[in-house]
Amino acid sequence: MTETVEASIYDYPQYYELLFGSDVAAENRFLKKCFQKHACCEVRRIFEPACGTGRLLVKLGRAGFDVAGNDLNAKAVEYCNRRLKRAGLPESVVVGDMADFQVDGGFDAAFNTINSFRHLATERQAVGHLRSIAGGLTAGGLYVLGIHLEPTDGQPIQEESWSSRRGNLVVNSYMWSKGIDRATRLEHLGMNIDVYTPARHLRIVDHMEYRTYRWSQFQSLLKKVPELEIAETYDFSYRIQCPIQITSRAEDVVFVLRRK
Repeated sequence: MTETVEASIYDYPQYYELLFGSDVAAENRFLKKCFQKHACCEVRRIFEPACGTGRLLVKLGRAGFDVAGNDLNAKAVEYCNRRLKRAGLPESVVVGDMADFQVDGGFDAAFNTINSFRHLATERQAVGHLRSIAGGLTAGGLYVLGIHLEPTDGQPIQEESWSSRRGNLVVNSYMWSKGIDRATRLEHLGMNIDVYTPARHLRIVDHMEYRTYRWSQFQSLLKKVPELEIAETYDFSYRIQCPIQITSRAEDVVFVLRRK
């Protein structure tokens, strides 16, 4: 029998961690190589806004970096700090708004790789976020930002599904676009997460809203925070040796922004 709940996947950090953990190794390698290739300072302190379960923070902390982060979801923050503690690292993640924050002592690099930036629903929030990043970054430091652009040529991706497994725990996900409100630039997404254990089938029915960005709109946003410049662009294959040129068909883009 299926148990169905209407809830946010962010309230189930153990399932979120499994579902979005497949790219962690590639992202971890990519970030380290980005710091070496593009930073004009020594990267020691790293900050992740909207860090969720901290899947990358723990790996980077174990590699010797000083790591910290924030997230609006208290359950995710608690889960992340427990993971940091188990790894022998400081419990350095706090509940906070990525649209407006300060980090004591600043940081040399920051990252936000899987579209969390698009949860910022307005231009004011997005500008506030980038200004908060710029205000905390060391000169020459980096912000690695991965977002899904809306292509202006060709058909955009309308749905995707993926599955993850750990032992007897299986998590399947199906996400689809319900449409875009052009007045607000908000894309409405449905998401069904099916969780299977030997004794249970739980379906989490979620609804998300993401702000849309065409390449021209993202360029316009960056002009409002002139302290940040684009050092390089990549795609979600995370190949440091293969930067990309953004075209009208571009969708998944990783911007390496540098503090002037």
